[in-house]
Amino acid sequence: MRIAFYGSSLLSSYWNGAATYYRGMLSALHRHGYHATFYEPDAFDRQQHRDIAPPDWAEVRVYPATEAALRDVMAEAARADVVVKASGVGVFDDALLQGVMAAARPGAIRIFWDVDAPATLAELAAAPDHLLRRMLPDLDLVLTYGGGPPVVEAYEGFGARRCLPVYNALDPMTHHPVPPEPRFVADLSFLGNRLPDREARVEEFFLRPAALLPDHRFLIGGNGWGDKARPANVRSIGHVYTHEHNAFNTSPLAVLNIARDSMATTGFSPATRVFEAAGAGACLITDAWVGLELFLDEGTEVLVARDGAEVAAQLAELTPERARRIGEAARVRILSEHTYARRGMQVDALLREVAARKRAA
Repeated sequence: MRIAFYGSSLLSSYWNGAATYYRGMLSALHRHGYHATFYEPDAFDRQQHRDIAPPDWAEVRVYPATEAALRDVMAEAARADVVVKASGVGVFDDALLQGVMAAARPGAIRIFWDVDAPATLAELAAAPDHLLRRMLPDLDLVLTYGGGPPVVEAYEGFGARRCLPVYNALDPMTHHPVPPEPRFVADLSFLGNRLPDREARVEEFFLRPAALLPDHRFLIGGNGWGDKARPANVRSIGHVYTHEHNAFNTSPLAVLNIARDSMATTGFSPATRVFEAAGAGACLITDAWVGLELFLDEGTEVLVARDGAEVAAQLAELTPERARRIGEAARVRILSEHTYARRGMQVDALLREVAARKRAA
């Protein structure tokens, strides 16, 4: 089957946390015989910060962020068997959603793929006339990369025919153990862009432990932190390219995961970083969120903290030997249950089921 996938960016993870997810899903589907074309706008300086070359498992069409170019790429949806509009493209989102679904041929599978369900659902709740809310009954599927039962119930309550979570996962060919690098050495590292609904949690779960442990070394990566006030033992290194993530995860004693406010409240929303860190065999400390046990067991495969003081206590007691045991246990669990190969099987079976039902109808 041919897939026309309209998203933020496949080629760049710059201000684009969904890149790893897109890559894992489309490469997995390629192995099941799907031929995907990914349409991404030339916007937000992402093309100047590419971290992969155009892959052999998907065609990538980069289009100018203009209305004329938009019309051209929307028309190409007519050639696909599966038409996907992802959330958070950032350029002409409403026009894309309406345009590609209108262009889709009769019989094509129409999907809205939400990579930030809590944010999208908040928009739908606040706007009864929201375009997506009006279009949900006409779409075959809503897929989300997190959220679990609360998100499924919310989407179906807004009129979605069917909503299913397809969680983040690990591509072991991309994220795996590597030797540590001196520039990433620290006692605790955190990687994430500075966002309004994450900043207060970063202050609590990362900067507060740094203040409590002045003799420990802390490292923060991601865009936007350069001018953030921080203790003297915290070093900021800016954007970390995808090919550097393995070393970023293997070099410190432990890696910290901090959910955004909305993700923590919704639960069942493991960040991409969770699987990247586990794939590298890193010892992960995470803030607490509902549904974590579906992915990792507290105490043996991941350390969990309810506030910054608990992060500091976990880190102060952590030995290199225990960190290695936790990281290896996490790696074994994720490789067994949460790879993109498994997610690809899930989506392949789902698409074949929907296609067969549409043919029969």
